[in-house]
Amino acid sequence: MDKRDFLKGSVTTAAALMMGLNEGQAFADDSVPRTNWSGNYHYSTNKVLQPATVAETQDAVRSVAGVRALGTRHSFNGIADSPIAQISTLKLKDVSLDAKASTVTVGAGIRYGDLAVLLDAKGFALHNLASLPHISVGGACATATHGSGMGNGNLATAVKAVEFVAADGSVHTLSRDRDGDRFAGSVVGLGALGVVTHLTLQIQPRFDMTQVVYRDLPFSELEHHLPEIMGAGYSVSLFTDWQNGRAGEVWIKRRVDQGGASAPPARFFNATLATTKLHPILGHPAEACTDQLNTVGPWYERLPHFKLNFTPSSGQELQTEFFVPFDRGYEAIRAVETLRDVITPHLYITELRAIAADDLWMSMAYQRPSLAIHFTWKLETDAVLKLLPQIEARLAPFGARPHWAKVFTMKSSHVAPLYPRLKDFLVLARSFDPKGKFQNAFLQDHVDIA
Repeated sequence: MDKRDFLKGSVTTAAALMMGLNEGQAFADDSVPRTNWSGNYHYSTNKVLQPATVAETQDAVRSVAGVRALGTRHSFNGIADSPIAQISTLKLKDVSLDAKASTVTVGAGIRYGDLAVLLDAKGFALHNLASLPHISVGGACATATHGSGMGNGNLATAVKAVEFVAADGSVHTLSRDRDGDRFAGSVVGLGALGVVTHLTLQIQPRFDMTQVVYRDLPFSELEHHLPEIMGAGYSVSLFTDWQNGRAGEVWIKRRVDQGGASAPPARFFNATLATTKLHPILGHPAEACTDQLNTVGPWYERLPHFKLNFTPSSGQELQTEFFVPFDRGYEAIRAVETLRDVITPHLYITELRAIAADDLWMSMAYQRPSLAIHFTWKLETDAVLKLLPQIEARLAPFGARPHWAKVFTMKSSHVAPLYPRLKDFLVLARSFDPKGKFQNAFLQDHVDIA
């Protein structure tokens, strides 16, 4: 991504309108905000179609020559952008529970936080949640967004079937049980196969959790104990500002049915148990954060870092994330640390998380357990874009894969070798979109879809 991507205007060109958008469509919605969630990216069209059914989604796709799906607008780059039209999925939020099969089929636009409340009331849970419960199921799975946990795959690994509308308006459903390899290529689809309308997710019996926080874990402890530290709970996050050779906070989320209600030790690998509730970003009030101090609560109120009814994280920010092989995680951390004095002035916080390997072609954790190195930046676009190539160069020896929905500068020539099934993915995408209706500048620049 270059600076021009951030500064794109929100005016649809006359040429784009001539390519087939019907301004009189009953489900067009000009009120959908024209920037992403944090305000760093301006979309290139003012025309947003907001269907409420699969049939309306089919009509919307057929009505335009070019379009991209839009969820809760939490991507920090142009992956959801289009110069012609966008299709918002936010009215696609129906829920159908199959308790016998332990699955739930949901509209792609439903937010994880809203789905979690419904599932918990019926006695079920998802295997994991991202740090923010505000994101849509469809958008999160399409970009391999994740939570944390040595044994937990990203959110897309819960998908059992995906339904989408292809470029010609036809509806397709691919399932893990029936479609095998093609299914593995479709779930983290980057919006390239079509507009996802429904997903079927694997669920499990509901569970309770606790959360504790430790202060000031020395990086030296990670050299020989990274697996033990990241495996100390069901989900573990380390937060650092890269100064003083330490993780300022360690968040450990434990399942009660796995001993999570027991009293935590006062010391954890030379870190000290916190006795007050903390925010990941030093100096921010912790009211918006999920409860800590070892209090028991439902899974959906502990797995995220932030509560659904609060503004998550910092709000006005940029985000970047890179995935490296877990077994080289300590080396990668130390490599980034060499840039600490140029990183810290522009940084709110970095989070370190573990993600289990999966078989989804375009997942950042494809075929390798991963350590994710996440940067929450201050909204200082020029400085961050200047800094990112330096971080990417430090992480290149580790085969670092960038998060599809966050800010990075790596072009397709660098990204392509990181994904063994990329060529197969391009063939699969073209089979559902032979004329490139779902292509955009992001895919052309970073995935080499042409």
